Amino acid sequence: MIISTTSDILGRPITQYLGLVTGEVIVGANIFKDMFASVRDVVGGRSGSYEGVLKTARLKAMHEMEEEAKTLGADAILGVALDIESIGSTSTMLMVTVIGTAVKLG
Repeated sequence: MIISTTSDILGRPITQYLGLVTGEVIVGANIFKDMFASVRDVVGGRSGSYEGVLKTARLKAMHEMEEEAKTLGADAILGVALDIESIGSTSTMLMVTVIGTAVKLG
């Protein structure tokens, strides 16, 4: 499955638009990761624990979108956009949303 942020694939004409496909994942970070991230915020540096959670959520959302496209018989997903938000009363949850257009290619 070709997944791209572009609106077309060089040398592959779009023969059919199958509609929007999405993937959504909401994950919570545990209190220990939150404490260590707070320390890093004070002393500087990257938060590997949050980066890991974010990467896993992104990959799951992309996989969910790809599976939806496969059920439509798509060859590719084009115009893909990714959105990441912190949610919850204490902003300790991450919501990752990905959306694109499923297409058939020639």
